Amino acid sequence: MISIKNPAQLEKMRKAGHLLYEVMQKLQEVVRPGESTAAIDAYAEELIRRNHAVPSFLGYRGFPASICASVDDEVVHGIPSEGVTLREGSILSIDCGLILDGWQADSAFTVPVGEISDSLRRLIELTRQCFFEGARAAVTGNRVGDIGHAVQTLAEGRGFGVIRDLTGHGIGRNMHEDPSVPNFGDPGTGARLRPGMTLAVEPMISLGGWHVRQMDDGWTIKTLDGSPCAHYEHTIAIMPEGLPEILTLPGFVWE
Repeated sequence: MISIKNPAQLEKMRKAGHLLYEVMQKLQEVVRPGESTAAIDAYAEELIRRNHAVPSFLGYRGFPASICASVDDEVVHGIPSEGVTLREGSILSIDCGLILDGWQADSAFTVPVGEISDSLRRLIELTRQCFFEGARAAVTGNRVGDIGHAVQTLAEGRGFGVIRDLTGHGIGRNMHEDPSVPNFGDPGTGARLRPGMTLAVEPMISLGGWHVRQMDDGWTIKTLDGSPCAHYEHTIAIMPEGLPEILTLPGFVWE
């Protein structure tokens, strides 16, 4: 069942989203060669708890950390570890969520570790563009399929792969709510978008194909062909008129 948030509930989600934005900004600052993903995870948890919030990933279905830290060909759900030290030329995707006053926020970004190749820079930027292209389609009266179609059209039109086995989702009191929000699909299909719906839109885009495999740890998802993958996510709210509000990107104004 899709939940519709009233203005008071949206305000609580807005506050959670703004806090997560602050956390994510600080996490980007500590990504550097030689840093362990476990250290970044510990910093994320400290930042979240310092602000009287709860890491929503920690313990979720048994996940052992506050962030997902996915390197290079890892798509999502990479488990932070002291044994994973960031290396120059890699890319790192960090996915993080928190709960503030009972309401969830969810966001992800991919950043370079030191100097990276031009192809990886294009991948990161294209993935970011795919989010905004998809979010532009998230308007009252459209359907979920319009979001995925917008992402797919941009990514595949540029020669990139769109991960299909993993999707965005509704969000609110729970991290994962209806509906699923795929990054591919046909326009005019899926659930109709209504004011007060809140969604986590999260393109996962690869330099190669879209097929993935799960690793033996039961969490980490990698591209099947070993191609690097980027991830970009924000929590958005469907508005009565106009383009959506990006709850995890305070101050953003659509052009």
